[in-house]
Amino acid sequence: EVRVGFEMLKALGIRNRGVRVVSCPSCSRQGFDVIRTVQALEERLQHIRTPMSLSVLGCVVNGPGEARETDIGITGGGNGKHMVYLSGVTDHHVQDTGMIDHIVRLVEAKAAEIEAADAAAQAPQVVAAE
Repeated sequence: EVRVGFEMLKALGIRNRGVRVVSCPSCSRQGFDVIRTVQALEERLQHIRTPMSLSVLGCVVNGPGEARETDIGITGGGNGKHMVYLSGVTDHHVQDTGMIDHIVRLVEAKAAEIEAADAAAQAPQVVAAE
């Protein structure tokens, strides 16, 4: 119940904590099992508290547009080869095998990057006396 409540607040933009996953409902065009992939990613990314977005779309019809709007995105492709977007930009391909582990590593790295930037921005600025 608590988890569902947090997800509702996140969807409404009231509380922004953790990974916001945007996904398609899946259809016959999907290049991988979107629903199972999202379920696995949501479970594996529960420990992330840093606000960020992840798009998981099964095809190249709607996937690229959504991926351009998220921190990390994946779109389904042919022959088990899928496109990964970082900060809205096409970055590299990933195979079906190990895809979930790869995305988890990317999200963890992006969370660390965001946290480091936030810490640097909040650090007191030292001004040298003349």
